[in-house]
Amino acid sequence: MSQQGEKPAAHEDEWWRRLYDETAPDTGPSGAADSLDDRFDSASDAVGGTDTVQADHADHPVTVVPLPDPRSSGADLTPAPPAAPEPALPRTVTVGRAPWEAPAGPSRPQTFAARPPTAPPPPGPAAAPGPPAGPAVGHVGDRHPAYDAEPAALPASGPDDLEDLVPDTVLDGARYGTYTLRAASVRGDSARFRGEPRRDALLTARFGTGDSALVLVAVAGDARGAGQAGAATADACRWIGGSVARSHARLSDDIRAGRRGDLKSGLHRLTDRTYGKLRARAAELGLEPSAYNAGLRCLLLPADPKCRTRVFFGIGPGGLFRLRDGAWQDLDPVLPETGGAAGEEGPGGGRLTMDPQSATPASPYAEAPPPPPAEPFRFRASVARPGDTLLLCGNGLAEPMRGEPALAEELARRWSGEGPPGLPAYLADTQLRTKGYADDRTSAAVWEA
Repeated sequence: MSQQGEKPAAHEDEWWRRLYDETAPDTGPSGAADSLDDRFDSASDAVGGTDTVQADHADHPVTVVPLPDPRSSGADLTPAPPAAPEPALPRTVTVGRAPWEAPAGPSRPQTFAARPPTAPPPPGPAAAPGPPAGPAVGHVGDRHPAYDAEPAALPASGPDDLEDLVPDTVLDGARYGTYTLRAASVRGDSARFRGEPRRDALLTARFGTGDSALVLVAVAGDARGAGQAGAATADACRWIGGSVARSHARLSDDIRAGRRGDLKSGLHRLTDRTYGKLRARAAELGLEPSAYNAGLRCLLLPADPKCRTRVFFGIGPGGLFRLRDGAWQDLDPVLPETGGAAGEEGPGGGRLTMDPQSATPASPYAEAPPPPPAEPFRFRASVARPGDTLLLCGNGLAEPMRGEPALAEELARRWSGEGPPGLPAYLADTQLRTKGYADDRTSAAVWEA
């Protein structure tokens, strides 16, 4: 070999001329042809007789490279331009992919074909309307209510009265012993439209543990025209709740032991104490007692599954109903004409009069008998049966229950099923609207297993 730029030596040119001289005899010992062309043909036959390299396995494809034929003298070794591809025919190709490999193609949301709508059923006899789907609110009666079913305006508020704001709706529930409780308080349609606050109040509380626990449900409704009704109803629920909480052990024992006389007189004192606080609060605010007042109705429900006694007590308007065998019964105690307290229901359904000592007779020396109390104390103790539904409600629901038969019939149909409704369904049931009744609706219902 020569260095770069030097003329190669003569003996090197002679060596290369002898190697490629076809006239020179072969120097190999064999008589077989052993030229360069023969060796190429031999190697070509050994690999399959083709001028391309084949893949050794279908799962491992390789690039096919054409090999030039050195026997073609003066052949142009420049690769020819690729031929125009033939039009591809539509075909289905299944491509395998390892679990760790990402799927081919861009990631994008997929749209699925919707099921075509089914044809409406042929016309037939109209079926009875069922309960609304979800918490939807309907109405009963021939006339549509004047207000919308949903809230329209929020109550006005300022920086100094944020603590006094009350939500539009309160919903609660529980299950103890053999009963299931549902309770709700909803702003009336007229208040929702005018942006006024909910004036009714609802309290659900449990005192104690185990079988001796006692559940209290308090429903307080406003006296129409009272300027401070919303605050008064909240105070009434809170104060009666505190009184029952401090006496819950004795009250629970009286209920389970059936001491109705002791129970009645004790609850009467607790209720009087609550209304005494309302009068004191009215004096603090410089208001007349009637301007800071509320109707208060309560249920006491023992948690002991062996005790099915349900106790109602309170003062003021409202309703106490029982759904038994598909029909409503009005259990509101009958008020005596001279005031005092209403009687109670014994185990057989009869009424028991109040203890004689609990009522003070009029003095024979008075020029005129003392005026009866504005609202007498109400009390009823009853024994529940399996399948009963007991409904305690404020005046906003009690009035349409008594004045619109379609509402009572619809609730009876909905609540006569296998079990109690869920919370959303109960809320929708108690909101069934009726033309002419747009006050707050507050209620608690107890389903007996």
